[in-house]
Parts: sequence; structure tokens; C-alpha cells
Amino acid sequence: MRIGVPRETKEGERRVALQPPELALLAREGHDVRVEAGAGSGVGIGDGAYRGAGAAVVSSAEAWRSELIVKVKEILPADLPHVNGQAIFGFQQLPREPERTRALAARGVTAIAFEMVRDAAGGYPLLAPMSEIAGRMAIEVATRHLGRTPGHVLVLGAGSAGLGAARRALDAGAAVTLLTRSEKSRQAVDKLLGAKARTGIASKDAIERAALEADALVGAVLVVGEPTPKLVPRSLVARMKRGAMIVDVCIDGGGVAETSRPTTHAQPTYVEEGVIHYAVSNMPAAEPQAAAAALSRAALPFVRELAGKGIGRAVRDNPGLRAAILLWKGRVNHRGIAEEAGLAYTPLSDSDLDR
Repeated sequence: MRIGVPRETKEGERRVALQPPELALLAREGHDVRVEAGAGSGVGIGDGAYRGAGAAVVSSAEAWRSELIVKVKEILPADLPHVNGQAIFGFQQLPREPERTRALAARGVTAIAFEMVRDAAGGYPLLAPMSEIAGRMAIEVATRHLGRTPGHVLVLGAGSAGLGAARRALDAGAAVTLLTRSEKSRQAVDKLLGAKARTGIASKDAIERAALEADALVGAVLVVGEPTPKLVPRSLVARMKRGAMIVDVCIDGGGVAETSRPTTHAQPTYVEEGVIHYAVSNMPAAEPQAAAAALSRAALPFVRELAGKGIGRAVRDNPGLRAAILLWKGRVNHRGIAEEAGLAYTPLSDSDLDR
């Protein structure tokens, strides 16, 4: 199969989806791998390393002329001229993005979301390593922008990002409150963190109490394939400590705070209601080498399966890949995303995969 690895176009995005060690295995298995010139420059990987691994180093247009595109971040307007019916495997981030959904549907795209791929244990093997990095970074970001280690940290969410933030905050000596949506997950967090952190259910009252004492609030809520619930209304933000900080790790889904809006690595913060907001949608790009290496390793088994079996058969055989299909040849297979875009929802059937 022809596999294309384009250079990322998102501001501040330095990661590359596949690195030479993983790419070399695909080339040995007989796949025609094409990497856009300069795709690895953000992580210090030159074009020569890709050639040495068996890839062709080509123009952007040539990289996109592939059956399977493997990329890190979502399709942006700069990418759209190259998009024409390919299967695109990467972080799709389509909730709350109806225009992008309509653009992909119109171009007949098969969109396979990194963030929705499941493993045999029910985990998210491509999302988890990026979330862990982002969660840890959240406390580093807060410390840098506050000019001190936050004394009290509120973490909303108990996934990889939330746990990463809680652990880093505890290591820094902060008092940590972690609120989650169920008693089951709260008990799991207690076992992992012990008595070091206060834990609880993310009720309206509990969030309010913890937010009002927090120096830093970390939004790390994940509802896969759905918009992030707005757990922190503007009225609550307005009552938080002046100069406190919200680090909204889950801004790709809209963020937990009503006052959150996406920011960039070039301009990462703004102040709303007297509270500093940081909502960079590709936080791990600030640690590109570690993040890109982890993502490349995590993606490889699924890329091998998609390329080796063919996309339809791979999706049929692997429920974890099937769960990640948002569009199949232009038809939207996710009800919520279809409704947001005003498009028909078409459940994915086995007969579709045979076409």
C-alpha cells in the first residue's frame, strides 16, 4: 500500500506521525512509503534518515497522493487542497467542528481517529501517551505563568491527563483535589494516589468549592467523540482567585470552562474574568521528540494492520479500529458529529467495508 506522511501544518506542531525505525519496518514489508520533505525537521530528523529507512522523500502533493495518510493533527484549510478520498489516520478532533466535517465528507474521506482507537483492554493506546505528556505539562505551564508552584490544584478528570497532572502537582508539593464523574473511577484514583490527594465526584457543588480555593484548575475531561462538558461556568470563573489559572488540556473537545477558547504555542494565554487561561490544543508539541517517538511507536501496529490487510478488512477484523471510524468514504458514521454538521448519519456496516 502507498502510505503518505505529510508535514504538519498546525501552528507550533513539530511532531511527525512516523519516525524512521517504524517506517523502515513498513518499507521492509513491501509498502511504498512517501514522506514529505522536512516532515521530521521539528524533531531533528533529516530527510536522509527517512531515505535510509526506505522511504521516498517527496513534495507535499506527492505525499498526499497515497491511499493511507498518517498524520498527527487534524485536517486544516492548508491541507484541504490535497484531500481527495484518502483514508486519513490521525487525531481528527471533529466534535464542535461542523465545517471541517462537511469538508471531509464532501471530499469522500475515510477518517480514522487516533483518539478513538481502542486496544484489547478497552484503553486508548494512541491517545494515552499524549495525554500523559499534556497532563504533566499542565502543572509546569501553571508554575511558569503563575511564577510559583500553585499551592492548591483542582484536577477535573481521572484519565491519563488528569492523573499525570495530579502526580506532577503532588510531586511539586501542591495540595491536590481530583474530581471524577463516577464512584468507580474515584475509588480507582484513590488506589493510585493513596491519601495524598483529595478525591470526589464532580458535582456542581464539589467543583465550585474546589475551584474557589484553587490556584490552578486543570481541565482533563475526556468524552471520546463528544464535546467536552462545560463543568466550569463563566459565573464560577468570575469568582475564582484573581490571578488564578485554568489549564484546559481538553480544549480540542471545547474545554471544561465556558471561558476557554483555543490558543497557540505562539500566544498561549489570555485573561478572562481575572483568570489566566491556557488552552493550547497541541500541548505535546512543546516536547516534540518524546511525544513524536511515543506516538510513532503506538501507531505502528495499527498502520501495519491497515496497510497489510487493506483498510476495509483491517477495520472489519479489529473492533478497536472500527470504533475509530468517523467517516467512511465521505459518509458520517458518528451520530453526534453528523448532527452537528447537518449531515446524514450512516452506521458503518460490513457491506460498506467490502466496497
